[in-house]
Amino acid sequence: MFTGIVETFGVVTDIVEDASNLHFYISSDLVSELKIDQSVSHNGACLTVVDVNKGHYKVTAINETLKKTNLGELKKGDYVNLERSMQLNGRLDGHIVQGHVDQIGICTKILNDEGSTIFTFQYEYSDNITVEKGSICVNGISLTVVDSGENEFSVAIIPYTWDNTNLKFLKVGDKVNLEFDIFGKYVKKYILKLNSK
Repeated sequence: MFTGIVETFGVVTDIVEDASNLHFYISSDLVSELKIDQSVSHNGACLTVVDVNKGHYKVTAINETLKKTNLGELKKGDYVNLERSMQLNGRLDGHIVQGHVDQIGICTKILNDEGSTIFTFQYEYSDNITVEKGSICVNGISLTVVDSGENEFSVAIIPYTWDNTNLKFLKVGDKVNLEFDIFGKYVKKYILKLNSK
């Protein structure tokens, strides 16, 4: 369980193919605090730490994860947003995030708007929805939806978020990981079940 509040960046130092899996080696200032079997969100995708060495750690993404996320697009030197799992005695500063990416979104527009940056994303038709002023997780970042359309939404980020996440490297056409609000998914499924009776 995560909150969508990014702790720091990680930098991809190496990528090793292993059958249909990819092993990622990540350097980060969190390395000294990590341990094997720990869950860490990488651009919103929960991966398990399988090895820790001086200066870097290793995680593995299986084929299923690579098909549903943008992790397969990573290259050496790329920045990833990192968040360790939430502590039960901590504040929930973002929203409840599972670290289970629902689908990929595509950045279609980036607009500087007098102190904030507005990103617009599109995603393929699915049962997933957004609502204005609702929560959405983009590349592991808890954000508030500004405008919500059919298979499209926009978010506005403050300069702090720009400076401290990898959204500042995003370009139109780039892929992002999307995790839709868990409460919204339950409500929609319940309503669909009622309507099918």
